[in-house]
Amino acid sequence: MYFLNNDIKFPDVSLASKEGIIAIGGDLAPERLVLAYQSGIFPWFDDDEPIIWWSPDPRFVLFPKDLKVSKSMRQVLRNSDFEITVNADFKAVIHHCSNIKRDGQQSTWITQNMISAYLELHEMGYALSVETWRNGNLVGGLYGVDVGNGVFCGESMFSLESNASKVAFITFVQQSDYKLIDCQVYTNHLASLGAKDIPREVFMTYLG
Repeated sequence: MYFLNNDIKFPDVSLASKEGIIAIGGDLAPERLVLAYQSGIFPWFDDDEPIIWWSPDPRFVLFPKDLKVSKSMRQVLRNSDFEITVNADFKAVIHHCSNIKRDGQQSTWITQNMISAYLELHEMGYALSVETWRNGNLVGGLYGVDVGNGVFCGESMFSLESNASKVAFITFVQQSDYKLIDCQVYTNHLASLGAKDIPREVFMTYLG
């Protein structure tokens, strides 16, 4: 296991454990986070754990051309009065993602330190949010990191109304110019939208 120190560097992802853990420790300084994402690595840990850095194999991704939109979702997109924006309220989105209750999770991995770090990444132009509004109220959204080279790494999403985050995600994928959306690890929800596992070595080729 590789333990990080003050040096801003990571081991090669090929050295990750079978579970996908590549390193432990370090900090969430913007320079380290940017290097991590550009190296195919992301932080994911509970608030009572040290920082754990991951690079799973396989990698769960969505190619925009593979996006699946069901007939019922096409009707929602066509008939709903949702308004979708980008970077209108990053702070509110990440706070909602932190507070949302999720099945099987006792605590949030979006800690206050994580929030502060990604707010800084947002101010630097790396992290962005997508918001879903109804009647002027924020009802859903997502946030993630622009890794460069046409790759967007999705981090988390939330819904206060049915379909609110799904509409944000689908609209974002359809209207953006990204060639790959990194979803990190498998979920049934994103698989239903067309995401799939690819070998990590293939994913790394998209990072440049």
